[in-house]
Amino acid sequence: MARKQKQRNFMDILKNLEIIQNQINLACTKSNRNPNEVKLLLATKTVSAERIKIALNAGYTLIAENRVQELKEKYNDLKDTPHTNHFIGHLQTNKIKDILKCDVSCVESLDRYELAEKLHQRLSSENKTIEVFIQVNTSGEESKFGVHPDNAIDLVKKVSQLNTLKIKGLMTIGLFSSDVDKVRKCFRLLKQFQQEIASLQLPNVEVNELSMGMSGDLEIAIEEGATIVRVGTAIFGERIYPDSFYWNENKNNA
Repeated sequence: MARKQKQRNFMDILKNLEIIQNQINLACTKSNRNPNEVKLLLATKTVSAERIKIALNAGYTLIAENRVQELKEKYNDLKDTPHTNHFIGHLQTNKIKDILKCDVSCVESLDRYELAEKLHQRLSSENKTIEVFIQVNTSGEESKFGVHPDNAIDLVKKVSQLNTLKIKGLMTIGLFSSDVDKVRKCFRLLKQFQQEIASLQLPNVEVNELSMGMSGDLEIAIEEGATIVRVGTAIFGERIYPDSFYWNENKNNA
């Protein structure tokens, strides 16, 4: 029975990957975009290393955790299976050493200069660099992390002076809403920031990537210019708690 369930889980993940890839391709066609421009990032929170490996072995090798403890717990089981590791959750400064030990290549959730400084100090001491995305709170929800839109450009300018941090893009979490126009507004705002930042031609800044869109709104995000969509539940199945539990990280409990 256990073997049959394992085989069923294997087939479900492969089928879901195919469904999501088809959604991405369709959204790209609708937007006159090349599907190769959009990468699928697997949001692997609460997903076991065994199940993650199914997706990795199917060729979907960009993964991300949003909690440091889970990243550490799965590191040894995944390190021998080729993949690229991003970090997409709120990062506390005292956890910087942990993500670097776990070979995180990109922090998508850089949202304050204090964190940038601490990252820079640690990387400088180890003679390393890391890619980062600036996380912008485009929804205006106080409970969400991300730099306020009014301060986003200034943060990019300050971080650009830290030569260990290579700004490669921007990240946002769209409004959790069934109102398509309100969700689209979040993604459109991030695209506007990308264009404005690119025009500044700052050192260590490229902003070629826009990480936006998840299971429920990836089509809208792609229509508005996403280059990375973050999908978890639609591939690995429903979790005990909804996505909002993991992403709507109350600042008072951080």
